[in-house]
Amino acid sequence: MIVKKFIEFMVLKIKGRTFEIDENVDDLYLINLSLSQFFSLMRGLIKVRKIVFLGQNVKVYGTKKLKIGKGVSISDFCIIDSLSVNGLFLGDGSSIGRFGIVKVSGSLAYIGDNITIGKNVGIGDFCHLGGAGGVSIGDDTIIGAYFSVHPENHIFDDKEILIRNQGVTHQGISIGPNCWIGAKVTVLDGAIIGPRCIVAAGSIVKGSFPEGCVIGGVPARILKEI
Repeated sequence: MIVKKFIEFMVLKIKGRTFEIDENVDDLYLINLSLSQFFSLMRGLIKVRKIVFLGQNVKVYGTKKLKIGKGVSISDFCIIDSLSVNGLFLGDGSSIGRFGIVKVSGSLAYIGDNITIGKNVGIGDFCHLGGAGGVSIGDDTIIGAYFSVHPENHIFDDKEILIRNQGVTHQGISIGPNCWIGAKVTVLDGAIIGPRCIVAAGSIVKGSFPEGCVIGGVPARILKEI
């Protein structure tokens, strides 16, 4: 009981939100978890000099353009690359699952715009976030595993020139606050997802969607209003 209360207190102090541990979780499990989180916190203090949690083998590049809030968690084997025009921002209490890649610039020939992730955003394992044309994810949005965003399109109009040599276009991607995005969702350049939307697992999202709707499919469409 003492271990549980201590962890709940620390979550409140560091993450800034209330949290209650299930009564079936035993103290030994919590002690092992606490030790792991302690070492993650030490790595955060050493690498980015902030009260953040960095898992094992996390690679962080372009720290001059990285703005990271209190209590952020970046899990094992992630790559965080902030090289950009306007930076990479991770809001207070946000988290990125294992093996995630958050990389604003896809090429040194064209530096990407920005990625802005709001407060208390949770992103699952194996995500891939590019920020070439700019990406914004609102506060309190929860996102499943294998999520990817691609704010860039290749130009392919001239059949006499290799596609990779024809350049790219950028519109940017905006995802509102308080959304629930399922596993294996892909969001393409120009997409706008309004606040309080739910995106079904496996969807490919392009276009604009208003507040408070359920969307899904390939390509995604409005299934119903909430």
